[in-house]
Amino acid sequence: MRKGTTGVRNTLYDGYEGPQLPREVQLERLKKVIARELTDVQREILIAYYFQQKTMAQIGQERGICKSSVCRTLHRAENRVRHCLRY
Repeated sequence: MRKGTTGVRNTLYDGYEGPQLPREVQLERLKKVIARELTDVQREILIAYYFQQKTMAQIGQERGICKSSVCRTLHRAENRVRHCLRY
């Protein structure tokens, strides 16, 4: 480890240090991406996990699918949101 570093590495940070959009604009962009770019299943799982604070096991039980399917679907939804918000 280099001197002066904490040892924590943020893998999602791409080095951008320029101006940021206001929070309200960022939230509107996020809402549009979730509504327009995700499949119905991806949207429902993402909302249940992040906004309704349900666990992957709870979501899987409610939908009749295994926890790993919930995890994969959530991962794909997150990647799609990240990809769409880059532009």
